[in-house]
Amino acid sequence: MSLPVDIAPDRPVLIAGPTASGKSALAMQIARTQGGVIVNADALQVYENWRILSARPSPEDEAAIPHRLYGHVGARDDYSVGHWLREVAQILEMPARAIIIGGTGLYFSALTEGLAEIPATPAAIRAEADHLLASQGLAALLAALDPMTLARIDTLNPMRVQRAWEVQCATGRGLAAWQDDTPAPLLPLGACTPLVITAGKDWLGARIARRFNAMLEAGALDEARANLPLWNPGLPSMKAIGAPELIAHLRGDMTLDQAREAATIATRQYAKRQRTWFRARMRAWQPVAAETLTA
Repeated sequence: MSLPVDIAPDRPVLIAGPTASGKSALAMQIARTQGGVIVNADALQVYENWRILSARPSPEDEAAIPHRLYGHVGARDDYSVGHWLREVAQILEMPARAIIIGGTGLYFSALTEGLAEIPATPAAIRAEADHLLASQGLAALLAALDPMTLARIDTLNPMRVQRAWEVQCATGRGLAAWQDDTPAPLLPLGACTPLVITAGKDWLGARIARRFNAMLEAGALDEARANLPLWNPGLPSMKAIGAPELIAHLRGDMTLDQAREAATIATRQYAKRQRTWFRARMRAWQPVAAETLTA
């Protein structure tokens, strides 16, 4: 089967797109047709404790094509875009062509636009941010941010807002100011083939619902049950879409049908935020219509 777009076989490929839009299928098709190693650029798929719910590649796909940076981080371990970028730098030095795929826009912007060298956040400041978020909500963190940072970040994303608050509190400078001092990118857009998958709202919404049902059939509830003893909503590894709802069901707070519906809604909301990011930040990327890809 021919590829849906013209892709140079000697250049790295980037594939961004909203959840459930067919990124993995396209990456596998490119790797089978032209060769290459598939590299994860999804902030949840790096964690070992969510294979099904984070939609990591199956063991069969990982055996058929080389995959990197999937499920290699412990549930309680710290992992940031800086960690990811350093690991990708090593992969890009290898002979095999990299096919970098994911839905985390911040990873791609760090890769193609550069990443500011921001000092690590002290544990005490992170704990204070966790407490503020839990006790007073997102508004308390947003109120402390400088206008330039507020205009630049996704103010509906708790992880991004908390990160901005921690940086400002720890360094005395806004996140936007740090970003303006960003060094040269590791992989400029001109040195690769950047693809962004586009998907209509209704098409994607129906696919999200089908995929979550398939996740349940594949054992997502058992996966959530295995995570129950170490469940901590504040851990980045516990941000898998659908995890809070399945945990709530296991604790008797929701029926399974209620959890299914709530998780599907949460996934659609997440996909909407992703699509908004890609439209705003990836205008120079080549669009690929999701409806033209194989499932």
